[in-house]
Amino acid sequence: MATDTDAPTPPTTKISLPWWTPGDTNAFFGLGFNILVNVLTLTALTIGVVGVPADDVLGTVLPALGIALILGNLYYTFLARRLARRENRDDVTALPYGPSVPHMFIVVFVVMLPVYLATDDAVRAWEAGLAWAFLIGVIVMIGAFVGPYIRRLTPRAAMLGTLAGISITFISMRPAAQMWEAAWIGLPVLAIILIGFFTDVRLPFNVPVGLAALLIGTAIGWIGGYMSAPDVSAAVSDIAIGVPDQRLDLLFNGLGDLAPLLGTAIPLGVYNFTEAMSNVESAAAAGDNYNLRSVLLADGAGAVVGSAFGSPFPPAVYIGHPGWKDAGGRANYSLASGVAIGLLCFLGLFGVLAALLPVPAIVPILLFIGLLIGAQAFQAVPRLHAVAVVAALLPNLAQWCQGTIDNALAAAGTSATEVGYDALNGAGVVYEGLKILGEGAVLGGLILGTIVTFLLEKKFHWAAMAAAVAATLSFIGLIHAPKVEWAAAPEVALGYLLFGAVCLAFWFLPGARTPVVVDAEDVLEH
Repeated sequence: MATDTDAPTPPTTKISLPWWTPGDTNAFFGLGFNILVNVLTLTALTIGVVGVPADDVLGTVLPALGIALILGNLYYTFLARRLARRENRDDVTALPYGPSVPHMFIVVFVVMLPVYLATDDAVRAWEAGLAWAFLIGVIVMIGAFVGPYIRRLTPRAAMLGTLAGISITFISMRPAAQMWEAAWIGLPVLAIILIGFFTDVRLPFNVPVGLAALLIGTAIGWIGGYMSAPDVSAAVSDIAIGVPDQRLDLLFNGLGDLAPLLGTAIPLGVYNFTEAMSNVESAAAAGDNYNLRSVLLADGAGAVVGSAFGSPFPPAVYIGHPGWKDAGGRANYSLASGVAIGLLCFLGLFGVLAALLPVPAIVPILLFIGLLIGAQAFQAVPRLHAVAVVAALLPNLAQWCQGTIDNALAAAGTSATEVGYDALNGAGVVYEGLKILGEGAVLGGLILGTIVTFLLEKKFHWAAMAAAVAATLSFIGLIHAPKVEWAAAPEVALGYLLFGAVCLAFWFLPGARTPVVVDAEDVLEH
């Protein structure tokens, strides 16, 4: 029991909290550039990949995202200042907040693009994206209450391996290809980013690395004739103030067909609140102990509000709070970043920015994020679990490959069904297997990584139970099937049941009960 001598001595005077510090300036440029790159990317993807008209993207999607960014960052600033007053400290750093990078690519390539290709209707694809973002928000808010239990049941290798699969495929591959299309622009920018973020070398006058990389890449692009002045003039002529407006009609239309969305919305919602938990713990380790439930409810509400106004891109608390704290960021840097990006969204300036900034100068920051997330999956787990990380990668790799094949065939005016699976197999493309493995890839990666983790630790009975869960999910179509329905993938379900039976058989063999000691310190980052 604590005694009077254990209790902290209350402060005699309350500190004065500044509204801005020099460190906030450094953190503002770093986080602001990160969000700017993400918004430019999602703008280009929505227009160029899904085919949503530019007027709708600049006039509805971005203002809706701007509303979510401003409200979310305002709330996290409030949490930071409240924590600072409660603990009488002036060094509390707000949690960084912006559009989620993994979700940005998943909603475009996994949710919206297939609908667009199947219907040739960009508005229907947009509606599906809004419904998906709404579901993500609801799941995250539910996660505020059940998240800790799910996190305890799911091995870390499965979670991080699935995220690595997304980062390697949907985050890294397209930016890498775009860079090498104009390597003379992209590679120098990549060099600046890799050296600036992965080493302790600092630029003169403490110039933010992201800002320097963007400016140098843009200068190279314009000097080399990669950019077009008429495009800038056309973009300037199209500038129009976007007033946020509720688009519940689009959202309700999308919610009318929920089943195909559940396979990615459920696992990514689970990932959202588990990632938020990790980020809150990271902030606590850096000295700022935030309430997890408050953070999760805010993240979920941001996705719901954004979808109601027309944005299919859920925002979330970002990784990196300790870095912004080290840079000197305090309570208001994140709010300043959110307001600045929000104003750009409202003023319709992202079309101009897209015409001014070369794509190869922008996408290296996304490749950096993909590399970082992919590497962390191996660095943050014991070496024994590396195999499970690779196993969790596979469904997302399969989904990306299948999507690439489908897009290529669609561009040629045909499809896998018209070409025939036998013909594709004869050309070395195991299309049907890729399709089955990749359906519901995020949830499938979680399950596969979980099973392999249990096997590596010789928890064969737990592996059998996880296989039974996988069989159930396959049978109802949440994984390995194109839609949720009864008996959606019975052969795959049978395969998982037989897999579980093998695990149970091994559980009774001599030596199977000898525990495997997993050293928590045996992690690459240590």
